[in-house]
Amino acid sequence: MQSKGSSHRLSSMGNRSRIPALLVSMFATFASIYVAGRLWQDADNRVFLIKELDRITGQEEMDTRLYFVVLANLTARFSFQGQSAISVDDTLKIIACREQHKKLDGLEVELAAARQEGFVSKPLIETNGTYSKIRPLVVIGILTKFGRQKNRDAIRKAWMGSGEALKKIEDGKGIIVRFVIGRSENRGDSLDKDIDRENRLTNDFFILDNHVETNEAFPKKAKLFFAHAADKWDAEFYAKVNDDVYVNIDALGATLATHLDKPRLYMGCMKSGEVFSELNHKWYEPEWWKFGDKKSYFRHASGEMYVISRALAKFISINRSILRTYAHDDVSAGSWFIGLDVKHVDEAKFCCSSWSTDSTSFVDDIVTIKI
Repeated sequence: MQSKGSSHRLSSMGNRSRIPALLVSMFATFASIYVAGRLWQDADNRVFLIKELDRITGQEEMDTRLYFVVLANLTARFSFQGQSAISVDDTLKIIACREQHKKLDGLEVELAAARQEGFVSKPLIETNGTYSKIRPLVVIGILTKFGRQKNRDAIRKAWMGSGEALKKIEDGKGIIVRFVIGRSENRGDSLDKDIDRENRLTNDFFILDNHVETNEAFPKKAKLFFAHAADKWDAEFYAKVNDDVYVNIDALGATLATHLDKPRLYMGCMKSGEVFSELNHKWYEPEWWKFGDKKSYFRHASGEMYVISRALAKFISINRSILRTYAHDDVSAGSWFIGLDVKHVDEAKFCCSSWSTDSTSFVDDIVTIKI
């Protein structure tokens, strides 16, 4: 058993041990209140400093050094008044935030310009709860001229279709077909009126209002077709066809579908023909001297029909003002792709055969020409 004196000593020791614990607890409470107050004050100061920085700088362009000068002055002012100033880390965060805002503003401007130029993806289509991008397989431009309505009517009856039949090809096969023509040298004359009248009935023309229709300007017309078609339709491929060519739509679609993995495709009946320097020759080339001593053209697709991929059509669209044209549109098109990483595909099905009087079938050819 413990004595009465020893019990009294133990009680005194317990009371003394509780007093420091109580003091520590009180100190911790006051410290917490003090730290919270300081943090709250610092937060208020940060908000005020940021607002002051925005007020001083406004919308003006300021580099990092000028930001530091402004912030240093504000910090010195607050320090002199005995208030908390923001740290260097906070300064860097503010600068980074402002820089990000400027970059976002710049991207918004670029995006708006891209939309205007037609380089933004088309809206997505919802199907069974999922979204997929609908892109036409190919846009076919049939380059035609004034006074050739009989050719156009024959094409409509043979393979292009009109009205609902033409719409069915677009919706079902993803193949858009249009007759391509410019305007008369005497703008608004009977030639223009005839085309406008025909287009009101058929709605199958792609009229190049900024192009004057002449034989000499035919290569330029081909260039403008690719440029404007790429602006109007976001397709996988773009094809140029003459208005005396008959196209096997199914064979064309099946062939192009096998080349979707080639982003820079240039396909047609490839050749390297002779350059004619004789002034009176049908295929005279005024700039024959540019093609070397052997006078042979570089590799290019025959002009009856050739196909290029979306990337090449966009390239033509962007560079339309500086791309050179020669006497013939097929040679001109081939020249645009020299020096580019382009896949040349020599497709025999694009080589035209002659129609016989007792045969109107396409067989396996993609194009057939009536002579």
